[in-house]
Amino acid sequence: MENLTEPELGPVGAVEGETPALRLFALLELITTRDQLFTLQSLVDQTGLPKPTLHRMLQQLEGANLLTRQSDGRHYGTGARMRRMAEDVLLNDTRHGTRHAILRRLVDEIGESCNITSLSGNEVIYLDRVETNEPIRVHLGPGSRVPVHCSASGKLILSQFGPTQRERVLATGELQRFTAHTLTDKTQIEAELAQIRLHGYALDRQEFLDGLVCLAVLVPNTSGRSNLCVAVQAPMMRKSIEDLLKLLPALRLAAESIARLEDHSDLGSPKAEPVAAGW
Repeated sequence: MENLTEPELGPVGAVEGETPALRLFALLELITTRDQLFTLQSLVDQTGLPKPTLHRMLQQLEGANLLTRQSDGRHYGTGARMRRMAEDVLLNDTRHGTRHAILRRLVDEIGESCNITSLSGNEVIYLDRVETNEPIRVHLGPGSRVPVHCSASGKLILSQFGPTQRERVLATGELQRFTAHTLTDKTQIEAELAQIRLHGYALDRQEFLDGLVCLAVLVPNTSGRSNLCVAVQAPMMRKSIEDLLKLLPALRLAAESIARLEDHSDLGSPKAEPVAAGW
């Protein structure tokens, strides 16, 4: 049963815009920056807008399938159309070419397949991937999806969430066991997430496919919470967990290069080139 507790009120958020459409967009922007479901009253308290105005705006967004109402009839979350739009933006990002070049250089350096991933619902979606030239490899192209609980990237992103949002992501019935190593007990998953928060990286120890291991790091950003990872995957016949951990500096350097690319784009700068040593 999902815990739909009322979120703690943060700083008042402005919902401004010169047109009704821009004000609706500003409300969506406010909602997507929080890790809690919302009620009409909590939005009134956070924005200061009149309740009838907000009620009308929520109805419009719900009617467009950008928001969806939960089973209790009071709480709102992002809708399927909103999630699909976010995925399409990430998959078709104009910075893809430069990000891909960073990923290619990483693969050339470490010799194993690497990918850029993001969380979508309760799955990790592969936004970009470069395969190793080694004859034994697992092909997971852009658009591929892996359940969050058995993915290094998924667990890493999930570790940043608050308890309510973590529960919401994992509350999809029984978690599927893909191998003998898959974590399906939520108490064990929570213990693993605590270790991930402590160390700043995550591992997949043959949890999705037998014989395949993975290491993931976050792409840092100024908001303090990231939905973008850089990860390396390798068969255990070539890389042990200890071998993967030796690749942490290279992965973090690539993640920082991608972060600078994102920051420059947000500032409206021309396409940024990697500037770190070796990148």
